[in-house]
Amino acid sequence: MPSDTGYFPRGTSVLRRVHEEHLVGLLYGQRALCIGALMPLNYVGTSEHSYAKLTPFRRLAHTGHAFEKIYFGSQAEADKVLGYVHKLHEKVVGTLGEDVGVTPKGSPYSALDPELMLWTVAVIADSAQYFYELLVRDLSRAERQALWQDYLRFGELFGMPREAAPQTHDEFRAWYEAKLASDEMCLTDEARYIGYATAFEIPLPRLHQPGKRVHDLLMLGSLPARVRELYGIPYSGAQEAAFRTTATAVRTARRLTPSPLARGWNTRSFDLVARTERRRIDHGKPTPQVRDDGPTGIKLPRAPASERRAA
Repeated sequence: MPSDTGYFPRGTSVLRRVHEEHLVGLLYGQRALCIGALMPLNYVGTSEHSYAKLTPFRRLAHTGHAFEKIYFGSQAEADKVLGYVHKLHEKVVGTLGEDVGVTPKGSPYSALDPELMLWTVAVIADSAQYFYELLVRDLSRAERQALWQDYLRFGELFGMPREAAPQTHDEFRAWYEAKLASDEMCLTDEARYIGYATAFEIPLPRLHQPGKRVHDLLMLGSLPARVRELYGIPYSGAQEAAFRTTATAVRTARRLTPSPLARGWNTRSFDLVARTERRRIDHGKPTPQVRDDGPTGIKLPRAPASERRAA
């Protein structure tokens, strides 16, 4: 073992154990962003200061690389990423330009606001734990508590005060469920398009389309009913049955897969998605597709096919 074991050492960190699973690493980010878009101040703050509006998957891949350096890398590697991110976050300040649900126009946002930082950590923690327990194995009560303590440490690395967050896993779950059920959850038009596309329009080569169908079914079934309701995504009993069957099959296959093949960094997969997105843009077929008639005058992805048919 190297002398610098990083902030989340192998063998002692539950967070590392969870995120080293490829099944987690390839799914949690899209789900976290899809759910995270429901918080208007978080979404608008990110969008207004993003240089990658029309390349969301390049941004997702870049974020995945950065997070894995923090999860798995040395402290020096993690600190380099954290220093860069902190400089970016210092510039993310502003106010909401319009009313979004119960959040009024003029509400201030800052990437360094502890409450907004907690929401970002929360959707990551919820999504990673969800897919680990769905597709790998259930965590014990003690492991869940240790996992949440690791996420508190993760938040602290980005500047979130520990006291700004629930202190135990049980408190976190209660806070998170209440937050999801609250009337704070609301989607701007742009957030609806981008959040949906991030979860269900991930760009992959044709050879990978069978895997994408599995990805999309797992993503659909994983979303809380409240989230599907806010996005207007239908979900039938037949889809639920297919989701459960697929999740069981994937979990069984994972038990038969040697650990060295099932665990580790996801660099190659992230890069594949970013390259496919770039190739589609070069051929005039961006993912998500864009239009020029958005309500705020900016280019927005096209609505999901189901919404276009309904219209």
